[in-house]
Amino acid sequence: MKSSTPLADREDQQAALSIRVDRSIRTLRELALEKVRDAIQNQYFKPGQRLIERNLCEELGVSRTVVREVLRQLEAEGLVQSGSHQGPIVAIIDDDTTRQIYELRSLLEGHAAAGCARRRRPEDIATMHVALNDIERAFSHRDYREVIEATTRFYQTMFHAAGDTLAWDIVRSLNARINRLRLITISSPNRGEKAPVEMRALLDAVERQDAEAAAQAASEHIKAAQDIALTPPAPPSS
Repeated sequence: MKSSTPLADREDQQAALSIRVDRSIRTLRELALEKVRDAIQNQYFKPGQRLIERNLCEELGVSRTVVREVLRQLEAEGLVQSGSHQGPIVAIIDDDTTRQIYELRSLLEGHAAAGCARRRRPEDIATMHVALNDIERAFSHRDYREVIEATTRFYQTMFHAAGDTLAWDIVRSLNARINRLRLITISSPNRGEKAPVEMRALLDAVERQDAEAAAQAASEHIKAAQDIALTPPAPPSS
C-alpha cells in the first residue's frame, strides 16, 4: 500500500476545504424573508393587505421564485394567509388569536421562570441582566428592533436555564406573531418605563430562588402586555 506524503495530505485537505459550505453567507431568500417579515411587523404592509408577487419582485429586486418561497415561509409563521380568491394577504391577528397567544405564553413562560429560579445558575442570571440592561437602553433610544432582539435573548436564556428547551421551540414557532404583537405593546405610551420594571421583578425572584414569585411576575408581565394588545386604538383626533 502506497503511503501518503505531507504534500498529498495537504492537497487532500485543500480539496476538502474547497467544498466546505460557507455558513456566513446569507442567501437571497433569507435576506428577502427578513425584509418582508420586518415590513409586516412594522406595518409597512398592513393587516389584510394583498401581497402581489409582481410588486414584491420589483420592490425587493428578486425573482418570483424567491418571493414565492418567502410567502410560503411567512404563511408557515402565521404572518401571511391565503385569501380565497385574492391570493396571499397579510394575516389579521384577531382578538381571539391574540388571547390564545398570550395564554400560551403565560403558561410556558411562567413554568420556565419557576424552573429558572429553582436552578438559579449564576451565569444565566448574568446573561439575563445584560439582556435586561440592553432592553432598558433600547427603550431609552426608542430602538424597538433592539428591544425585541434583547427580549428574545432574555427569554431564550430563561427557558434554557430552566431546561425547557422543547417549550422554547414552541415559543420560537410563534415568535413572528409574538413579535408582531410585541411591537404594538412596546411602542405604547409608558411601556418603556413599565416593561423593564416588570421583567426586573421576574429576575429578582429568580435570584432569590423564589419559583412561585418568578412565575407570578412572568404572568403579570404578560397580562399587562395582553391588556395593551387588546385595547382598541384611540380614534384619531379631529
